[in-house]
Amino acid sequence: MTTRLWVCFGLFLAGTLPSLTSAQTAPLRIGVLTDISGPFATIVGENSVTAARMAVEDFGGTVAGRRVEVVAGDHQNKPDIAAGIARRWYDAEQVEVIVDVPVSSVALAVQAVSREKKKLVLISSGLTDRLSNEDCSPYSAQWMLDTNVLARGTVKSILENGGDSWFFISADYAFGQSMEKISRDLIAAGGGKFLGSVRNPLNTPDMSSFLLQAQASKAKIIGVANAGQDFRNIVIGAADFGLLAGGQKLAGLIVYDSDIISLGLDKARGLLMTTAFYWDLDEETRAFAKRFFERRGTMPNMIQASIYSSVTHYLKAVAATGGIDPDKVMAWMRATPVNDMFAKNGKLRADGLMEHENYLMEVKNPAESKTKWDILKLVRRIPPTTGYAPLSESKCPLLPK
Repeated sequence: MTTRLWVCFGLFLAGTLPSLTSAQTAPLRIGVLTDISGPFATIVGENSVTAARMAVEDFGGTVAGRRVEVVAGDHQNKPDIAAGIARRWYDAEQVEVIVDVPVSSVALAVQAVSREKKKLVLISSGLTDRLSNEDCSPYSAQWMLDTNVLARGTVKSILENGGDSWFFISADYAFGQSMEKISRDLIAAGGGKFLGSVRNPLNTPDMSSFLLQAQASKAKIIGVANAGQDFRNIVIGAADFGLLAGGQKLAGLIVYDSDIISLGLDKARGLLMTTAFYWDLDEETRAFAKRFFERRGTMPNMIQASIYSSVTHYLKAVAATGGIDPDKVMAWMRATPVNDMFAKNGKLRADGLMEHENYLMEVKNPAESKTKWDILKLVRRIPPTTGYAPLSESKCPLLPK
């Protein structure tokens, strides 16, 4: 090789090796895409960011020779903004996996970008069952649970516990209608009686007419397919109208710890609900909750526990496969059981659902509670075979026909 060629080759190496080296040692970023400034900020937001950072710190802060960083984005509950952030993160900012993603429409938009870019998204707070049914993706996982699991776990467990007659107060939009239909089919299949339903518009301040119809039905269980302030208005009204004193029980289909804290035990006591996690279940959950509380001044909910679990499992997969190849990482995550304070022998299914045990809980009465955060008691454990529909019922196109 001539001197001139050696010089050219040397200049080529000088220009390319630093970029190759920087690509290999650049931080691996995990993006927490969440609601930081909107109506769900107390449920997710900075609490979700903290959960992801705790998982990274507990893992040691590095994986496969790369430092791990957590970045956060506020999607403002708008699918277009969320999709834009996801594209920028995936394309330009070394974000290899996105987590959290509350609000179903936002989760579907981010999942679509993830599929297009062949990058991973691990969804904890987006709950629509479309994510693991007709819109399933080889690059996404629904880690906490979905609307189908909430309905199946709640209804089937209460039926098995003797709650065999139901009346529903359902939100008059897609979420409420879907949850009511799933529940109605489960009640019929389980030998229970569906005694009727009423549907309230979004942001209904006075629930009295709906509650009077529920009371008149004489149903043992009043299913509440509502969320947020509408859910809280129903619970307050039920206490004021004496539904609980008359022997009826409320069953909330999507309830967070913060809802109970906001309502107070005097109003919420006796409410039945399904959750994927409670801070006071065992020594492992209490240890995690204690560390989280020291940082945030609040107990972690099931979303934060789910995020911690999903990030930890992802980092284990990167370490085991020696890199960030999304197909290899997802294959390892599916093949390896999830065992941590959130899930025992959890299984990431081919349709994207992470299948694990859930819990039917009852809100304590004030006399049973020892502290502000001592709000729930375990009624029964919900095994995966009860809470999750079999893969044979999935509409996920990735599954073999």
